[in-house]
Amino acid sequence: MKSLEKEYSMSRREERKPRKHLLLKFAAACIVLCGMFLFGIRVAGREKAPEITSDLLGEQLRMVQELVSVEYHYTNMGKFENQVDFYGWKVPFTTKSFLVSYDGEIKAGVDLSGAVVEVDGETVKVTLPAAEILSHEIPEDSIEVFDESHNIFNPIKIKDYTGFTQSEKLAVEQRAEENGLLSAADEKARAAVESLLTLLPGMDGYALTVSSVPRG
Repeated sequence: MKSLEKEYSMSRREERKPRKHLLLKFAAACIVLCGMFLFGIRVAGREKAPEITSDLLGEQLRMVQELVSVEYHYTNMGKFENQVDFYGWKVPFTTKSFLVSYDGEIKAGVDLSGAVVEVDGETVKVTLPAAEILSHEIPEDSIEVFDESHNIFNPIKIKDYTGFTQSEKLAVEQRAEENGLLSAADEKARAAVESLLTLLPGMDGYALTVSSVPRG
């Protein structure tokens, strides 16, 4: 009887051994498969990353087109005055004038279609065009006219208002440029382009420099 029990227990141990080996083999196979899967994902990710070329980066910048980097809002007041001139002689009692208050918005930035991109090994160099004024708007509902004269010999006309507005725009733009508007637009455009290109897939490991064309 004891011999039978001994044989039975030995046979049970023998049965457990193959099962244990199977479980170990299965676990090892799972580890290998998981490792291969993770490795495959990393390799696939590398394969999907685009090759960094000057054409690729230039296309990314051209898609943005105009980059508005600075918006300048202002309120201004100007005076218009005109007198009839007869061969250099100012005709008396023909002066017309008015005061105008208005709000304006100037947008300055860079036309990225003119950006130059150079890729040399692991170095990327981007040269941006100098910033310029992209738009300058004076909303009609912001215009207020004060102290308007009514001269029958030299009445105020619509073209007086439009011409005055245009000359005021030019004067404001000149003052804004003298106060560093375009220099600030250059600086912010460089920072924006650097941030944009740094986020592109495949840019890891590249040394990026962004500069602007010097102003004459």
